[in-house]
Amino acid sequence: MTDRKPALAGIRVLDLTQVMSGPFCTMMLADLGADVIKVENPTAGDQTRKSWGYSVVGEDSRAFLSLNRNKRSVTIDLKSPAGVEQFYDLVRTADVVIENFRPGVADRLGVGHESVLAANPRIVYASISGFGQTGPYAAYPGYDLIAQAMTGVMSVMGEPGGAPMKSAVPIADLGAGMFCAVGILAALTARARDGQGQYLETSLFEAGLAMSVWESTEYWATGESPEPLGSANRMSAPYQALATADGYLTVGANNEKLWRRLCDVLHVEHLVQDPRFADNNHRMSHRDELVVELEAALAGRSTDEWVADLLAGGVPAGPIRDYDFVLTKDPHVQARKMIVTIDHPIEGEIAVLASPLRLYGTPVEVRLAPPLLGQHTAEVLAEAGHAAPPSVA
Repeated sequence: MTDRKPALAGIRVLDLTQVMSGPFCTMMLADLGADVIKVENPTAGDQTRKSWGYSVVGEDSRAFLSLNRNKRSVTIDLKSPAGVEQFYDLVRTADVVIENFRPGVADRLGVGHESVLAANPRIVYASISGFGQTGPYAAYPGYDLIAQAMTGVMSVMGEPGGAPMKSAVPIADLGAGMFCAVGILAALTARARDGQGQYLETSLFEAGLAMSVWESTEYWATGESPEPLGSANRMSAPYQALATADGYLTVGANNEKLWRRLCDVLHVEHLVQDPRFADNNHRMSHRDELVVELEAALAGRSTDEWVADLLAGGVPAGPIRDYDFVLTKDPHVQARKMIVTIDHPIEGEIAVLASPLRLYGTPVEVRLAPPLLGQHTAEVLAEAGHAAPPSVA
């Protein structure tokens, strides 16, 4: 227990973003205690409110609700002079502005980084785009699928010889959001040192490429483009999913000590002396044959039985679970409190994933439900000394 304020208490963020990468970034900041003001257009707000995912009770989709807790919503028409004036009233009270428009749109609206920093030189202004603000792809649409395709990520997903496959978890979107949050925190730290704000940017494309650490390493080491490996690892073997009598488990025997332990637990000690598997390089070169040998040994017992024996024998292993188990039955998820409920004024009690961060001195909290469109317009504009028009929510 602590009586300290949240880590980012006192930091105000103007959030011009929508869909995923930007809202994920600002939700991270909001969870850490920042006052995140979600600036939305008065007509429909964030695209995900009504056109993405599943709507259950009200009009706001569960996609929107999953990314926008701990924020306040303000409706401002940035295409009108009055709306831009309202925005700059907020700028003068803010620490951070973040947008994920296509390059050039913020400038056309009059809310680009040069104008904002001129109005408040202490602002940290962050942009997330599909491909960055410069370069030959800068104008391309910013979609996770396209970024995964063009960075090479899709070329290494799936099973060997299979069709191109994307990561089901949108790593380019979420990665860009996380990188942007790190950049914002770094810029705020620099501002605390020298008093100056700055502009920063990242992109879905660069996030996807930056996460391709093993793939780029393999290419530079071999001169050949990496191929899909299914669940296997590029740098060690065995490190992948393997079939059992009733399903699959994962095993990570990524050094010689663990390899010998694995063979002991599976009662295949003879594989240690097999020249095909003499060391990690040989095991990677003969991965298909290695899988055949290991799965033959695993075929006689269930996943849970083998996982228990492997862990007892000091071998990293785990079962492959589906989300029904993870979200409703997993005792570790429950013990770590990775699912929290929020009381929403329309939806009632909804479940969302908690922040994975544990700050024991300044705990992460869920303080606010995802906002209704324009729910906080009057109070936020009043805080900035600007009266909201009577027609504004």
